[in-house]
Amino acid sequence: MGAGSDVNAFFGIVTMFIGIPTGVQMFNWLATMWKGKITFTSPMYWFMGFVSTFTFGGMAGMLMASPGADYQVHNSLFLVAHFHTMVIGGALFGIFAGITYWWPKVTGFKLNEKLGKTAFWFWLVGFFVSFTPLYILGFMGATRRMDHYAAGTGYQPFFITAAIGVAIIGIGVAIQVLQVIVSVKNRKQNLVGNDPWDGRTLEWAASSPPKEYNFAVTPVVHGRDAFWDMKREAASAKPPKYEDIEAPRNTGMAIYVSAFFFIFGFAAVWHILWLAIVGLVGAIVCVIARSFDEHTHHIIPAAEVEKMETERTFI
Repeated sequence: MGAGSDVNAFFGIVTMFIGIPTGVQMFNWLATMWKGKITFTSPMYWFMGFVSTFTFGGMAGMLMASPGADYQVHNSLFLVAHFHTMVIGGALFGIFAGITYWWPKVTGFKLNEKLGKTAFWFWLVGFFVSFTPLYILGFMGATRRMDHYAAGTGYQPFFITAAIGVAIIGIGVAIQVLQVIVSVKNRKQNLVGNDPWDGRTLEWAASSPPKEYNFAVTPVVHGRDAFWDMKREAASAKPPKYEDIEAPRNTGMAIYVSAFFFIFGFAAVWHILWLAIVGLVGAIVCVIARSFDEHTHHIIPAAEVEKMETERTFI
């Protein structure tokens, strides 16, 4: 980076240290699949895409941890490719996996699986078509943030390939939008119940979408996969006995406090004293008002709980 050998050595060593827990994470994620019964649904597609691209980008990061190599590729398109491999392939694919997996928990119906898998393949192929040329361009000396380049550098075919990759990703985005539209339109035909993925953990023992309480009956946990055990013992289990539930009342006070603190922070940054005072006083008043509210909970009768548990709802 031109910052001196001591600084370069420090950042190189620290980056290599970062690679150790990152590698452990990879083995942990892969070990959860080892000897497991894997179902290749769209969340699993996004997860495996995340693991593969994140590993690919991580290895590029380890290369940049070497000061000698970093001297060559720093401030080049290699750095841009590495960064986007981690942010898109690592973070965004993981986010898509989470959204797809938790969608039925929030709404009560699943996203269209066929469109979801199609969008995944466009995203994955488009990603590598788009960013692999940038790694090559980085080795060729192409710097980032340039608005033009000289003829005869040999960059043009790689930039064209990257542009094609962006177009492929754009198709994937369009399919994702279509996936949401189609899924919402056909939601009544795609109700999936409380356990759409045949889950093992307790969040799927609660209703999907969630009621204003969490569990109608407190689950008894004997092991790590409590819900899995509950489903195996369901045939011999006694019918649930519902009781009254004390649930919190809805309030918008947290939103009001956040809004006043946003005003306070904005005014503090721009040194607007009177607006900062308004924001701080407003937040304090809201907190005090909430503290004097004694009606923060209400009781849901057992009969109402039983009725809510037997009804199917969706957003």
